[in-house]
Amino acid sequence: QVQLVESGGGSVQTGGSLRLRCAASGDTSDNHCMGWFRQAPGMEREGVAAFCPVGHKTTTADSVRGRFSISQGDAEDTVVLQMNSLKPEDTAMYYCAASAFPRFPTGADMLTPAKYNSWGQGTQVTVSS
Repeated sequence: QVQLVESGGGSVQTGGSLRLRCAASGDTSDNHCMGWFRQAPGMEREGVAAFCPVGHKTTTADSVRGRFSISQGDAEDTVVLQMNSLKPEDTAMYYCAASAFPRFPTGADMLTPAKYNSWGQGTQVTVSS
């Protein structure tokens, strides 16, 4: 089992930036990928960005590409989601997730919530116009 601790988030105005960090602990052997997902009220949870350590593979959703980026953090088993040019439609609860993946997963799989078995508590991001 993997434990995830998220930090960052908050409230910003349109065009602002925020940085989310997720730290994993526990059994993170094999190709444990980590991803960020978001869920707005009444909406389904959607994948935002994900990182897999084997090959340092990253992927981002079309809706945030060019504005959000994911990278490995300063410590092992951490990932950082840098969010720039934020829009009101980015307002949601953001969740970090982790799971073991095959060595070369597809980007689609990396952004699929059902592929992940460990989840953080979530951190709220609010963007005002």
